Amino acid sequence: MSKTAFITGIAGQDGAYLSKLLLEKGYRVVGGERRTSSGSLWRLDALGIGKDVEVVEFELAEFTNIYRVVERHRPDEIYNLAAQSRVATSFEMPTMTGDVTGLGVCRLLDAIRRVDVGIRFYQASTSEMFGHVSQGFQNEDTRFSPRSPYGVAKLYGHWITVNYREAYDMFCCSGMLFNHESPLRGPEFVSRKLTMGVAGIARGERDCIELGNTEAQRDWGFAADYVKAMYLMLQHNKPDDYVVATGESHSVREFAEACFQHIGMRISWEGSGVNAIGVDQKGVPRVKADPKYFRPAEVGCSRGDSNKARRVLGWSPETDFKGLIALMMNAELKNGPSTQIGDHPLAQER
Repeated sequence: MSKTAFITGIAGQDGAYLSKLLLEKGYRVVGGERRTSSGSLWRLDALGIGKDVEVVEFELAEFTNIYRVVERHRPDEIYNLAAQSRVATSFEMPTMTGDVTGLGVCRLLDAIRRVDVGIRFYQASTSEMFGHVSQGFQNEDTRFSPRSPYGVAKLYGHWITVNYREAYDMFCCSGMLFNHESPLRGPEFVSRKLTMGVAGIARGERDCIELGNTEAQRDWGFAADYVKAMYLMLQHNKPDDYVVATGESHSVREFAEACFQHIGMRISWEGSGVNAIGVDQKGVPRVKADPKYFRPAEVGCSRGDSNKARRVLGWSPETDFKGLIALMMNAELKNGPSTQIGDHPLAQER
């Protein structure tokens, strides 16, 4: 008999890749999506699985809805990927972020406790919980110091997951995922903003890209690799928490340089610090910093140590930094000026 998985936030990047993975493993996949998010399921269609997933109305801010969905479908596994996930937005809407991204986890866990404590649960934690750190790598023992309302809300979700695991003997895991990108990433994220912008420059549709802090360094991975770690956590014989990362960090500038290199354009930087401007070989400005994209508090550098996940789960990333850039840029150049990637090269991969 096939297992049933319920995925919150199924319309997102991770929800789409995870759905594809689970369907390939013979799961029945049910996805939760907000009623107000009509037209957002394009990622499922992009991966060719739009007709294979059952989508139901789901709202993390409403306990009765959560309870009824869990009771009705009685899934074997629940993957909580839903959240208000934009760091910048969390500064503008801190209480909403806390309610959905933080307390929403507690509502979901309590529904599981009331319906069936045997349901296995995955919580999408994040590297943003580490925030301002002094050590070179962040692992499961690193002190948390979040720098945004989003990171704070995710930290509550992380700790309440640990609490329910310990208090009620529930199978609850948290994956502390570092930045993971793909052609399915939303255009509001800097990775996709760069690939879209550079492709637009290549097509002559625009001249320059405006960004926030280009000095920020992140551990960038490929989302399709990272959802495999989520799956492995719930297949293990013991629930636990894991860092999922590549172990390498690259700045936003390096990301930009790699994107431009993909279209045969070399970028150099004039000026210093956050005000530096990226110019091409002819001195034409191609990347500028705009203060409106800066955050009140910034995470300078993040780099994850995923040795535990590699050792215990047998997981490792399959796509390196250059490979990620190539995947995203190839898809962007193939599909033209659009925020929604349709028939892209990744539709049939992994």
